[in-house]
Amino acid sequence: MQAYKDLLVRFVDLNRAILGENLVGVYLHGSFVMDCFNPKESDLDLLIVVEDVIPDDIKKKYMDMVVCLNEEAPAKGIELSIVKKSVCNPFVYPTPFELHFSIAHLDWYKNSPEDYVQKMKGTDKDLAAHVTIINHRGKVLYGQEIKEVFGEVSKQDYFDSIWFDIEGAQEDILDNTMYITLNLARVLAYQKENLILSKKEGGEWGLANLPVKYHPLIIAALEEYASGNPSQYNMELAAEYAEYMLGEIQNIK
Repeated sequence: MQAYKDLLVRFVDLNRAILGENLVGVYLHGSFVMDCFNPKESDLDLLIVVEDVIPDDIKKKYMDMVVCLNEEAPAKGIELSIVKKSVCNPFVYPTPFELHFSIAHLDWYKNSPEDYVQKMKGTDKDLAAHVTIINHRGKVLYGQEIKEVFGEVSKQDYFDSIWFDIEGAQEDILDNTMYITLNLARVLAYQKENLILSKKEGGEWGLANLPVKYHPLIIAALEEYASGNPSQYNMELAAEYAEYMLGEIQNIK
């Protein structure tokens, strides 16, 4: 953990050096602030807020920095978005972003950095979920306080964001069983009790609130999430669970 804390300190220092006075703040969210970080299963989730648009030459310098630091990141790497302060309060949804990076896009940047810098911008529904986590449990690594920067994300926008992530669960659970199993539980926990949970907490909520027949699946998912080692799943039960959970979520929706 200390190595990743040190990495975040360097990340902040380099953000300040590259973005200068344009930088409003650097905010940490995700598993690292929700006490369920696992280097084998987690990424470092960051949201960077700026005042104004970032010129392409600065974006290129910034991306070179991120790709370099990403080599020291956990297995799933660094995931970040840069947004302007003007879209944070009042919160705009779907949220415009100035730049985004995750390891899913690493080859694109390495193979065609100019193309990446010019095209990696748009809107992202996931940012509603990220800002909600920041508002409830996020950490300021540098800059203005959370309440000074981020407005409230409406329940409608937050739900739309997390629903977008699991609406294909019946197919996705077959390829990404751990993630979808725990994510479905935390979405239903929000629908029923307005709880903002991590994947781990979602699984624990599921064990306390969902039918016993699904407990072996949830336990296996929690074990994989905690250890980083693949679990054995009953895929027939997983498919049934996904159908059941989507039905429960939609009944409340």
